[in-house]
Amino acid sequence: MTADLAAYAGLFASAFLAASLFPAQSEVVLGGLILAKMQPAWLLIAVASLGNILGSVLNWLLGRGIERYRDKQWFPVSEASLSRAQQFYGRWGRWSLLLSWMPVVGDPLTLVAGVMREPLPSFLVLVAAAKIGRYIVLAALLEHWS
Repeated sequence: MTADLAAYAGLFASAFLAASLFPAQSEVVLGGLILAKMQPAWLLIAVASLGNILGSVLNWLLGRGIERYRDKQWFPVSEASLSRAQQFYGRWGRWSLLLSWMPVVGDPLTLVAGVMREPLPSFLVLVAAAKIGRYIVLAALLEHWS
């Protein structure tokens, strides 16, 4: 039981961190746990999805408040980069959140959604669909090939 709790906690933490702007990969952790076959795959997918979605919500919240600091010298994003991201989001809108599962571009998209004041309900639906879908496909591929 303690091993299961540690596995779920570690998976949740890796998925949460992977959804942040820090470089991390939750797929490796999820894949290892699925291949070990010690916990039900559906529960592992649920835990990873919850962590990843909540990490994206943190990005959204950061985006909601980040604009007030854009003129500060320490601001981590250049004016040009932020402007390009806002233009991309302005062009493709909320539907671009379906790409939130992708490495490199997905996490900044969730931050820009906050900057652009995407309503939380639509943000959650689109991000959840993308994140859960990615984990289901990964689990299905692992189950098929193992």
